[in-house]
Amino acid sequence: MNLNSQTFSSIRKPKIFNNPERFIEGWYWVTPSQNLRVGEVKPVTILGRELVIYRGKDKRVVTLDAYCPHMGAHLTEGKVEGNALRCFFHHWKFDAEGMCIDIPCLDIPPSLKLQTWPTAEKYGMIWVWTGEIPQQPLPFVPELEHKECDVAIHSHFLLNCHPNVVMINAIDAQHLNTVHKLPLEIIFERHELNENAIIFSNTTPIKDNFFLIKLIRLFYKNIITYSICYWYGSIGIVTIGPDFFHVHMMVAVRLHEGGKTEGQVLLMTKKRKGVFGWLCNRVVLWLTKIAAKYFLMGDIKILQTIQFDLKTPIKADHSIMQFINHVEKQQSLMWGTWQEMRSRDVESKPRRERWEDTMSND
Repeated sequence: MNLNSQTFSSIRKPKIFNNPERFIEGWYWVTPSQNLRVGEVKPVTILGRELVIYRGKDKRVVTLDAYCPHMGAHLTEGKVEGNALRCFFHHWKFDAEGMCIDIPCLDIPPSLKLQTWPTAEKYGMIWVWTGEIPQQPLPFVPELEHKECDVAIHSHFLLNCHPNVVMINAIDAQHLNTVHKLPLEIIFERHELNENAIIFSNTTPIKDNFFLIKLIRLFYKNIITYSICYWYGSIGIVTIGPDFFHVHMMVAVRLHEGGKTEGQVLLMTKKRKGVFGWLCNRVVLWLTKIAAKYFLMGDIKILQTIQFDLKTPIKADHSIMQFINHVEKQQSLMWGTWQEMRSRDVESKPRRERWEDTMSND
């Protein structure tokens, strides 16, 4: 394979990948939905920015900048009133759109708006879009895009490396043989779902070395599916299993202070009807949990101590380089400020049309 600039244009100095000061504009997890009750307000810090979230009477979650624009009081000290939030200090009241709608000492409040951020709920998690207008739907498993899912929140973790480095672990073909002892050669085929999502699918069939594999192959053409769908360079959804039984694991990560990674692991499967379907899904999620534990435990030891620097790429690293190129093409924001970063020699691209969705809080 010719590892030239056409294959990997940013091998020496990637501007976004593994950069502790930048992240890709997109959807990021905030906290499990069950952690925020109706009428409750909580402080959260996401990608270096201090925010508050609250759940109004209508059960929708609202995300605002953390400090009152009057004198800078932290709004987490405030009180939820209906679907609005009232600051504790001088009792200024802000609605779900961030508009100031009441100041006790004034008959008519000034035209003042607090920064709000698009917020939605899915997979048992609260998510926030880090820009003004969502450009993509919430991340989804491609084969379950239009299906309901049963989800189990598996674990929360903190790692000493950048989220992008955590993400490439699933397509590091070499480590699947060395660390996890998989008895096959992994070769990935790339497919871009959209400008923020990319899929890597294994194209190598498993050899008929075992009786079970031979038996299954009598009824199913492709024995094992192994694919990874990435969103925003920070969410990886692994789909694995035989044709008739796929399990899915989402690893959702975000950049933490000091270039570290904070993440959540979600286990999911398509929703099945009836009591039998419910029981079946409990078994499926349990099996997915076992698989997740097997793959994660060996990798965590590496990811806690790695100092990533791809100086000598080889043929087996081809998918990793494709992923890095994919990350480099996306819109980046600065840690803490959430401001856009563009090179001086690149003209600003026109804003894309708004992605339309109900944005409902399930």
